[in-house]
This record gives sequence, structure tokens and C-alpha cells, in this order.
Amino acid sequence: MHKLRFFSGIALLALSTTACGLAAGSPERDVMVPAEPTMIDFVDPAAVAGLSTRTLTDDYYAGSRYVHISYPEFQNAPALNRALRAEAERKWRDFRGRTEGRAAYTRPELNVDWQLAAASPQAIAVRLRTGEFQGAGWGYSTRTYWFDRRNGKVTESAGLLDGEHALRQLAQLVREQLKERGSQVEREEVAAGGDRFDSMAFNRSGDLVVEFDDCQIGPCSLGRLAVAIPADRVRLLLSEFGRRAQDDVREAARRAQDDVREVARRAQDSVREAARRAPIRQPETAPTESPRAVSNRAGTVDCAKAKCVALTFDDGPGPYTAKLLDILRKERARATFFVVGSNAAAQPELVKRMSAEGHLVGNHTWDHKDLSKQATSRITDSLRRTEDAVSTAIGQRPALARAPYGAVSQAVRDVATELGLALVDWDIDAKDLLADKAGDIADLAVRKAHPGAIILMHDIHRETVDAVPDILKRLRGKGYSFVTVPELYGSAGMQAGHLYRSGSELPGKRPLT
Repeated sequence: MHKLRFFSGIALLALSTTACGLAAGSPERDVMVPAEPTMIDFVDPAAVAGLSTRTLTDDYYAGSRYVHISYPEFQNAPALNRALRAEAERKWRDFRGRTEGRAAYTRPELNVDWQLAAASPQAIAVRLRTGEFQGAGWGYSTRTYWFDRRNGKVTESAGLLDGEHALRQLAQLVREQLKERGSQVEREEVAAGGDRFDSMAFNRSGDLVVEFDDCQIGPCSLGRLAVAIPADRVRLLLSEFGRRAQDDVREAARRAQDDVREVARRAQDSVREAARRAPIRQPETAPTESPRAVSNRAGTVDCAKAKCVALTFDDGPGPYTAKLLDILRKERARATFFVVGSNAAAQPELVKRMSAEGHLVGNHTWDHKDLSKQATSRITDSLRRTEDAVSTAIGQRPALARAPYGAVSQAVRDVATELGLALVDWDIDAKDLLADKAGDIADLAVRKAHPGAIILMHDIHRETVDAVPDILKRLRGKGYSFVTVPELYGSAGMQAGHLYRSGSELPGKRPLT
């Protein structure tokens, strides 16, 4: 396992969130600002060797709902992988059963993402965060699974505790803390049974953070509630595995804090050395942003003269993306990948491959929620976080974005304009989310292809990747060249905030607005 890095700590308090408690300006050196105790330091998944991502989606083409479920998969942890897959499928079946055939002005939506609450030689903890939109707004719940690397067994959060008696004692400690929250919190709802204690993890101090779902122990207006039981008080309640997990989280936090101090010390030493060598102060320059992403093979095909088609792949990187890149490299074809930010952050090496091998990396939001249901601030955050993940991987910022489900509102256009992103739709849907056979995907894509086409596919599906060699062979036999989306528009270029569906839809390749 690689050295772990921490990121994206969040405070889980009713009606409030705070920033991560990091080293800040202080009269004293090496003093860490205390963090909110219900904050969990999530582990950077890119630092975990052998981690990949899996995605479950629904056939939203003709359906009445949107579904996007993402979860991690690990090497040498088959029991954990099975548990996460089973939970993802359970979520999907339950949501489908509750929304089947339901007429609604706005499609209901299920979105599941994940974080790593721990990843050490002793334990892995995966926190699944489920969001549901049923028309009145989003509601959220969490469930955390723990995996004991020593015996290869997976347990839910209650497995951190030493039996039913310890769980009852924990419930009492939680009720005592909630008493301070006021009359809106229904403390009697905090009982040892049911699913009240299905999401627990340790903060950097070893305190046990207990999360509750929206509406679970109080009015929905409170949002999510969480309490932190001090490490010394909870220690006697922990199982043997729970104590090992607590020790590992604290040790990882200590190492991370030491790393921060070492980086700060080296930076300070570098500044002093630079000042000693060059005492004359140089003019300060503003930091520069990463350049916009372009294919390093752009310009090798003139689509004004050649028959061009743009293959686009959404929702990755995933377990089949590496195989797809191998195929495209062998066949000397390039494509445009609209990556989900959380997947890109977890698997940056695949994003680097995309860029290095001549493909273009686009922005498909952080967690694949329908942007048209989101406030402007949330649209901006989702696109910016993905932009940061891509920029970290390849040193370039995406110039293109594709809205999940193709749902574009005026707010989405406005944010895209502000962020300098051209919006890309499609005019050929390979229907690969519906297909069980690679041949069916290839037949549809080839049959509908035309010069300037933008073809939608998904590299998270095995059948899609299996179909690509046949698509390339048959379209190349018809004289097609495979280019990235901007190459379809040639010198006309693509403008931020404009929506593009095909390189041949309008005369002169003007953007579709």
C-alpha cells in the first residue's frame, strides 16, 4: 500500500459545515488548529494501491428515473467487494421499486457516492453516501462498511463495538450529547436496535463519530446530525478490531501531521535560502492557471475535407478504461473522455494515459447528479472540483463539459460560460446502457454514423469496450477518421456556454445555441 494522503474532511453538524482544521497562521510554530470533532479525515483513494471504481446505472433513456451508483473495488478484499456490490444493488432495487411507473414532473434521482474513512494495513472503511431526489429536494443517508484485513471479514459499523451491551452503552452516551442540541432532536429515537448506528468512523483523535441520516432523529430541516464520543470514553466499548482500527486512524493522522510540518519546514528553508542568495526582492507575479486541455494530436486531420466522427465515452475512468485505451492506441484512433471527477481523483493514472495518448479529457461533474436540479453554487462546485481533479492529473483544465443525462438548464449554461466550458451533447446514442451484446452496440453506432457525428458511449461497461474494435474497423472501412470533439469544428472553434450536438448540424460548423 502506498503512503496515504488525507483530503476532503467534512464537518457533519446540523445546519453547518466547517473547513478542515489545518495548520494556519499562528503566533506559535507547529501549532495545529483544532478540528471540529465530528470531522472525518477521508483518505485519498489515489494513494491506495489496487483500488478501482465501479458504477451502476439505470436505463434512463426510456425510464422514469435517474440512477448513478458509484463504489470502490479493492485488490485482495473479496468479501468487502461483495458487500459493497450487494449494497449498491439493494439500493438500486429499492429505489426502482418505489419509483416504478410513477408519473412525476421531475424525474426522481438516486445518487450514491463514497469516501474512504480509513485505509491501513489493518482496516478499510468505506462510507457510502446516498442521495435521493423526489421532487421536494435532496435527502441524504450514510452507511459505513469496515473490512478487517487480518481475517478478511467485512462488518457493518456496529462491528466496531464489543457486542450488544456495548452498543446500548454507546446509545446512552450519544443521547447525553444530543441533549445539548435542544428539543428538536428526538433523543428517544437513538436506540441500540435498527439502523441507527450504521455509519460510524474515527476522527483524527480517535473519537468515534456517529452519523445519523436526514430526518432520522429529528426534523428534516436539521439535515444530518453527528456526534463524536471521546476516544477514552469509547475505548472500553470497542471490539478487538475496533481498537485496532482506532489506533490505525490515530497513527495515520499523526503521520500526516508530521508530513505537513516537514513540508512547511522545507518550504521555509527554501524561502530563506532563496532570500540569502537573492536579497533583492523580485516583483511578485500572479499564480497562473493550468492551460486548457487539448489533444496532443489535434490538427492531424482536417475535418473540412475528411469524413470525421467523434467517439465520446462518459462516466469513467472505470474497470474497463485501460482495455479501451489499449484498443484505441493499437488502432491509432482518438476519442473524448468525459470523466466523473470522483473517479478521476481515485484513478489519476488512467486520466494521464488518456491525455498522453492523444485523447481529450472533458468534465462530467464530480458525482453525476442532474445539474438542472442544482443551485448555481452547487453546479459551480461540481464542475470546479472535477476541473481540479483533472488538472492535478494532467496539468490541464478541461475545455469541454457534458451535463449528466444531457440535462442542461440556463443556470448550467451560465456557469459553463463563467468557467470557460463549452457544453457537449450528442446526436448518436449507441444505447450501450441497454445492450447486452457488443454486436448490438456496434451495429447501432455504425448504422447511424455520419460525417460530424458525436457518438455517446460509456467506458464503464464491458460490452461497450468489447464493441469498440468492431466499430473502428467498420467505420474506418467506410472512410471515417476518429477525432476529438473540437476537431469537428475546425477553425470555427467552440465557445464557452454554447451547446454542441453535432459537427454537421449547422452550416459552417457554427455552434448550436
